[in-house]
Amino acid sequence: MAERDAEQPTADMDLSVMPDQVWVHDQARLVAAATEAGTTDAIAVDYDGAHAQLVILTTRGAKTGRQRQTPVIRVEHGGRYAAVASKGGAATNPAWYHNLLAHPQVEVWDGTEHRSYRARRTTEAERQEWWNRAVRAWPSYEDYRSKTDRVIPVLLLEPMN
Repeated sequence: MAERDAEQPTADMDLSVMPDQVWVHDQARLVAAATEAGTTDAIAVDYDGAHAQLVILTTRGAKTGRQRQTPVIRVEHGGRYAAVASKGGAATNPAWYHNLLAHPQVEVWDGTEHRSYRARRTTEAERQEWWNRAVRAWPSYEDYRSKTDRVIPVLLLEPMN
């Protein structure tokens, strides 16, 4: 087995306290791998015995207005996606969550497809339905929920017509 990059999360790390620069480095590594391969099928996450495919969200920075690319767990159903702002169970939401609230138009790169979506907060009933789907895709979300006092936001990404 190849040696892991020191900046790559490992199963023994508590993601809820992982420094932001490690998140940024790991996200950049994943985006670069997908870009090189031309598909998000080339990137996945394996953590503590769980495996999940990723999609890449392209958002506009809430403060800077610059484009940002962020890999997130693929949670898709009926042509819509959920974006779960877990940040590994950290006390704060990830930066991309604030980007989506400020600028809800987003691009989702899934496989080789790039499509435009509009993000919105889920209703309470939708949140539970999409949370259940997210946990099926990535069981670690339940662990993340137990690490934080905040309600982990679930945003719904709906195709733009």
